[in-house]
Amino acid sequence: MSAQDRIIVPLDVSTEAEAIALLDRLPQVSFWKVGLELFVGAGPTILQILKERDKRIFLDLKFHDIPNTVAGACRSAVRYGVDLLTIHAAAGRTALESAQSALAEAAGETNQSSPNLIAITLLTSLSSRDLAFDLKVPVELPEYVLNMALMAKESGLAGIVCSPQEASQIREVCGNGFLRVCPGVRPTWAATGDQRRSLTPKQAIEAGASYLVIGRPITSADEPAAAFERICAELGT
Repeated sequence: MSAQDRIIVPLDVSTEAEAIALLDRLPQVSFWKVGLELFVGAGPTILQILKERDKRIFLDLKFHDIPNTVAGACRSAVRYGVDLLTIHAAAGRTALESAQSALAEAAGETNQSSPNLIAITLLTSLSSRDLAFDLKVPVELPEYVLNMALMAKESGLAGIVCSPQEASQIREVCGNGFLRVCPGVRPTWAATGDQRRSLTPKQAIEAGASYLVIGRPITSADEPAAAFERICAELGT
């Protein structure tokens, strides 16, 4: 894949009008993320707009509930024809397996492609200290993330969301075909913001990221298209 195809840009706005304005400013972006803010604020219409523009879609709703509920949510999500869909690994093995099975069943029943279900290992806003002192998890952060990734792989999921700092180990253990979608990616010329486990785009790709989720360095720039092209150029394409 080219650098352009590996960069996922979040539509982190709250209205359909704002989302369309961003799409218009960044026509060269082929892969967009729709998260909680936009999906709750504007509803699923934005997904149809993206499909009409022949864009790939990462529907990042981070399902985290009992197995029956996440399975139902996944069945409903199939109708949108998205490429990636997220669930929290912390929902547990039964929930992951139920969600994956529900996607496959719904896709077969409707003759549609199933989204690639990927698990959130640990939010990139959380640090080792947060894991130990606030969440009271008595293992080191890299071990925790790897355990979540292995459980996702064993449950039949297509990949995980992890920080780029963990991508290399997960690729080594889970294989190159297991997707590693990495937020927490910041060019050297952009502010880190609330990302606590970050690398530059080039470092992230070298570490084993399959896809990079890069938001504010692009969408908050004075010239978003120029910022996107600059990141692509830094990646060597």
